Amino acid sequence: MTRIPNFSIKNSNSSPPNTAEDSPALPENKPQSPPHKPWLIIGLGNPGKKFNGTRHNVGFMMVDAIAEAEGISINTANFKALIGKGFIGNVPVMLAKPQTFMNESGESVGALVSYYKIPLKQVLVIFDDLDLPFAKLRLLPKGGHGGHNGMRSIIDSLKGSRDFPRLRIGIGRPQGRMDTINYVLRPFNKQEREELVFTFQQGIEALRILSLEGFNKSATYVNSAKAMEQLG
Repeated sequence: MTRIPNFSIKNSNSSPPNTAEDSPALPENKPQSPPHKPWLIIGLGNPGKKFNGTRHNVGFMMVDAIAEAEGISINTANFKALIGKGFIGNVPVMLAKPQTFMNESGESVGALVSYYKIPLKQVLVIFDDLDLPFAKLRLLPKGGHGGHNGMRSIIDSLKGSRDFPRLRIGIGRPQGRMDTINYVLRPFNKQEREELVFTFQQGIEALRILSLEGFNKSATYVNSAKAMEQLG
């Protein structure tokens, strides 16, 4: 029997809902051990082919990697986002890629959080970070926007709350006199894409630990210098 995530997402042919609806019941034969709370996992980026594979879209890329690894189809358009529902292990998850352009990401995220009444501690935002070395990950329980306009928009949409976890993906800083905006909108080169494969593998494992074993264990894994070596 097909498992039903504890999210009531419309199918791809439906329009955005106008009223709240109850989440579907889990199948009767599903083990009734204490259920894991659902997660909303959001990757930030800019929509459109011209932005595919750029540094500012590494949040989108991480979410796509999670979707492929966990067999989740991101095929629903709702709340100004592309959405997919599924499971990591036995934990219901919703994957979302806001389609509002980076600087207005909060329009989508705020609507998703409000409609599904998801506690902020169960909302993970994945985004690029200029202050981390390239391809490095950092998982934090909360924090400010750090100058990132997508995160700034999300915090504003959540009435100033910063109390939601975030997974930062390092893209490094531009060398020489290159403008920061031009840098983040540049595509990754071949060598960088190859290196990111291992970063995404680490991110996928981190999400599995996060959803199944909790934030602290996941943060220990991600923030450890040995994390990348474990994938070697």
